[in-house]
Amino acid sequence: MNSSPKAPTFYAGKIPVYGDLILSPMDGFSDMPFRSLCRELGSAMSYTEFVNAMNVPPKGDLHPNIERKLTYLPSERPVVYQLFDNDPDRLLEAALRLQERKPDIIDINMGCSVRSVSGRGAGAGLMRTPLKIARIFRKLSRALDVPITGKIRLGWDQAARNYLLVARIIEQNGGALVAVHARTREQGYGGEADWEAIAEVKSALSIPVIGNGDVRTVGDIERLKAHTGCDGVMIGRAAIGNPWIFSRLDRAQVSQEQVQLTMVDHLQRMLDFYEGDRGLVLFRKHASRYLSERRLTREQRLQLLEAERAPEFLSLLQAVYA
Repeated sequence: MNSSPKAPTFYAGKIPVYGDLILSPMDGFSDMPFRSLCRELGSAMSYTEFVNAMNVPPKGDLHPNIERKLTYLPSERPVVYQLFDNDPDRLLEAALRLQERKPDIIDINMGCSVRSVSGRGAGAGLMRTPLKIARIFRKLSRALDVPITGKIRLGWDQAARNYLLVARIIEQNGGALVAVHARTREQGYGGEADWEAIAEVKSALSIPVIGNGDVRTVGDIERLKAHTGCDGVMIGRAAIGNPWIFSRLDRAQVSQEQVQLTMVDHLQRMLDFYEGDRGLVLFRKHASRYLSERRLTREQRLQLLEAERAPEFLSLLQAVYA
């Protein structure tokens, strides 16, 4: 595990953050096994997968799937719970409930571009309602003891790039940090990320700004920081299959032996966390990316990715790396 620097890289409210690289919250990927692995390799914060505020009742048990999303290890701190919704009161109610679980930070998702989320005014859909964003951050920052942060996009579409207004609203209403995915909702994950927009946000705010978008290599990390002056860099898709990027290693710099060892380690974390073969099924999407640079026959790849039991998978993996 990377040792912490002597001084924090930045603060989210009163929460010190040691390091400038952060695993992005990704639905279906940022579970505890992957987050904990990335933390050990250098990711400085642990954002959970996002949780719908409608699925967090004020009392009673949470659904097992929500419980699993919110489970974290003490070694992952600072831990950030990410919520999404389009209703300020529901978000407040959910945040108050989740605060009882002692996260370090609660983050509001204003970046998800998936139609089922943004289409109902949540996620990136909130970018269309700046006044509602102001109410959300004002309510939560006044009522909660933990810092409130936000992850935004540049706007709904090219004609409505209101990121600077939204970022200022977040800060003015008690937000402690802004992460900027430098694309619009309309772009999804296509096109180029506009790093200049991140630079604008950084220049306009006094709270920390995290840059996100088109970071695929270690060189990209340094270019983004130099171009924008951002306090940290959030890495999403590029970390899948290359968690070593948080140790500032490109995939080509990682030995095949280390890839194999990490795959076995990651799989074991999945098996333990999901209590059995479901962990293997959910690991397949990671395995596919880990193996992307390995020259496999179609038959080898299918056998590995369709293995139904962990011992079978591990035996096939051993053969691939023999």
